[in-house]
Amino acid sequence: MDKENTKAGSDGQGRLRIEGNLEWDGLHRPRIYYAMAATFCGLFLAVLDGTICNVALPSMASQLGVASEDSIWIVNAFQLAVMMLLLPFASMGELWGYKQVYVRGIVVFTFGSLLCALSPSFAMLVIARVVQGVGAAMMMSVNTSMVKLIYPKRRLGEGVGLNATVVAIASVAGPTLSAAILAVAPWPWLFAINVPVGILTFVMARKHLPDNPVRVVGRTFNWREAVLNAATFGLFIGCVEAYSHDVEPLIVLLGAVAMVAVGFVYVRMQVGKKYPMLPLDLLKIPIFTTSVATSVISFTAQMLVMVGMPFMLVTTFGYNAVGTGLLMTSWPLAIIFVAPLAGWLVGRVHPGILGGIGLSMLSVGCFLLSFIPADTDHFGLVWRLMLCGAGFGFFQSPNNHLLLSSAPPQRAGSASGMLATARLTGQTLGAALVAMLFHLFGPMAPHDAMLLAGCLTVCGAVCSCLRLKERMAG
Repeated sequence: MDKENTKAGSDGQGRLRIEGNLEWDGLHRPRIYYAMAATFCGLFLAVLDGTICNVALPSMASQLGVASEDSIWIVNAFQLAVMMLLLPFASMGELWGYKQVYVRGIVVFTFGSLLCALSPSFAMLVIARVVQGVGAAMMMSVNTSMVKLIYPKRRLGEGVGLNATVVAIASVAGPTLSAAILAVAPWPWLFAINVPVGILTFVMARKHLPDNPVRVVGRTFNWREAVLNAATFGLFIGCVEAYSHDVEPLIVLLGAVAMVAVGFVYVRMQVGKKYPMLPLDLLKIPIFTTSVATSVISFTAQMLVMVGMPFMLVTTFGYNAVGTGLLMTSWPLAIIFVAPLAGWLVGRVHPGILGGIGLSMLSVGCFLLSFIPADTDHFGLVWRLMLCGAGFGFFQSPNNHLLLSSAPPQRAGSASGMLATARLTGQTLGAALVAMLFHLFGPMAPHDAMLLAGCLTVCGAVCSCLRLKERMAG
């Protein structure tokens, strides 16, 4: 029989109690395998669909009768929904159960995918992509919380490493998988393929995922906080996207002012709460804050390379789209091998050291790409990109492990939501910085993007090593 533990506390809004099995230590074989399969499948679909339709946008715009610049909303609608809802759903996971949020997310995502496949018009497709984004946010927000529940503490590093590998593969598999599907079927099949996978994932998740071992009794969901959170992050993404697409500066400025005003009200509302939706309580933990900061830096650098490098390959080296896509797979290919190894090392080497080594490797790779000679052959490009990927993989697993383990059990949902928010914030900033560099430096922008990524990762490596002086969670 599991030992039940109860801890009492108050947040000034009524009596709260932490109840449940505080000694929970994961699942055992064979259930752990089915639970991780369900978690990885949902995460793969959620991350994949952020990029799977990028390659098909021109043909989708033509068939749906919309301008090319308007077709970008097929991508933006999904991204906006995810970014706006990550933290609210993470909070729901702590209140109502990570499994419940995750399973319902699979249902919403699968239904949204079916709507996308059946959409007869551009407007309907954008709405369907919002529905998809809501489901993806539900799955992403509690994904790492589920990993923390599924894996025993002594093996959590392995689980986080495998999770990082899935994210890496899904992040870059979109264009490749999209090209393969479009070679044999029209664009609706980009979304229809999610339906059978979603149904299978739902069955596995409902049967094998565990319920929350710890919950806070007496805590309620604050819908006003959720609205302000969505507005703050929605305006942030909207301003970044507007700037990237040459919207009038005055409109971007007004949006930024509105974001600051709404964000100020939102943060003021969170101050002093025991379990805020924006996890200010967790951000008071130095090792958690440093891990979030290094995550934002690393994903900003990653996106600087992933967005800028294709332009360099086309303009400087003369590769076509197929050749560019094949070369870019060098990055995630390295992560596939390195991330699980880094996860295995977590229990043996301090994650701050591993993260510092990883970001140093990434920095060296970025500098080498920035100053790469124009006559470099295929192998020279591949090993530089693989060095970047290996460095990123060596950083990501230990950093995620450190971030998750520094949060108390009852706040695992908010830690998971913050991890996903840091990733998407970094990726958004990275893409915007590439656009800014093109505005400022024109054809030299890809090289400057690599240089900026190298400088950022040097700062990230220092930031990671600073965590050595902080006490790790037990």
